[in-house]
Amino acid sequence: MKNKKTRMICSESGFSLIELMIVIGILGLLIGVVGPKLISNFDKAKVETTKVNMKNLSSTLKQFRLDCGSYPNTNQGMDALITKPTAAPECKNYAPKGYLDKKSVPKDAWDMDYLYTSDGNTFEIKSLGSDKKEGGADYDADITVSDQD
Repeated sequence: MKNKKTRMICSESGFSLIELMIVIGILGLLIGVVGPKLISNFDKAKVETTKVNMKNLSSTLKQFRLDCGSYPNTNQGMDALITKPTAAPECKNYAPKGYLDKKSVPKDAWDMDYLYTSDGNTFEIKSLGSDKKEGGADYDADITVSDQD
């Protein structure tokens, strides 16, 4: 009986320590080579998503202007796209259901509010980018859309 158990234990195969180390080394190499590229693509996708959202908001603001005669001013903000502004300038042809499907203004890809400025005749929408600070370069750069775009 003892002999049978010894044979069963010895006949079981598994990975040796060296084989496991080789596999871990290959995985580490793959992560080191592919990882930065994936992260770069992820950052690029966030920038592109933010640009698309800003273009959509720009189109919505232009529709608001067609109906109301001017863009919401800075004080009214983009909340005017959800609820009819009560402060001047008044919008006489405001869409009954507002201009956005959601009940809140969307945020950028980094979960920050867009910065909106307008004098009623022109507007600018800005995202501060991944660093959430003014200025920056590459993926940290500010993203801006205006009524001229």
